[in-house]
Amino acid sequence: MKCVRNLLEKLDYKLLQGNLDQEISSLVYDSRKVEKDAMFVCVKGAAVDGHAFAKEVVEKGASVLVVSEDVEVGADVTVIKVADTREALAYLAAAYFDHPADTLKVIGITGTKGKTTTTHMIRAVLQAAGKKVGMIGTTGTVIGDVVTPTLNTTPESYELHQAFSQMVEAGCEYAVMEVSSQGIKMHRTDGLYFDYG
Repeated sequence: MKCVRNLLEKLDYKLLQGNLDQEISSLVYDSRKVEKDAMFVCVKGAAVDGHAFAKEVVEKGASVLVVSEDVEVGADVTVIKVADTREALAYLAAAYFDHPADTLKVIGITGTKGKTTTTHMIRAVLQAAGKKVGMIGTTGTVIGDVVTPTLNTTPESYELHQAFSQMVEAGCEYAVMEVSSQGIKMHRTDGLYFDYG
């Protein structure tokens, strides 16, 4: 369980209703994954707007909503308004997973072509130097011998911080990742600090 107030530490927000000192069971941005006492972030996608699911997720048990537009829900639901829910999700996810990227040396590769090849090369060099390395990109998330498929070159911020958390748990020192222009535009890497050599 995580305290709502603690998750908001790096965000500008306005409390529209409810209580910031309550605890949540999970952080979600996909209405299909909502459970009792979840914090639901109403993210606007290309085809679907999470705000449209506000009442539905509350019925499923969400107790906290993070919105950028007004929604109508019962007075017992905490509603927090931010300027951009995608940006907010990045900071909320980092806090939810206890800022795992701060423990890692994160190396991000940008560019139109060559990101995948470059991340694999950097990972190989670091491993040859005896370093434990996690990798995120087009070929998936790689932690040790475990490869988990990703939907995007740069995953959504929640999945990104979840992967960083798993890397820390596995003893990784480095995270090498592909940083797509779409990932930057969609705020997936907001709040990350990249290491430069």
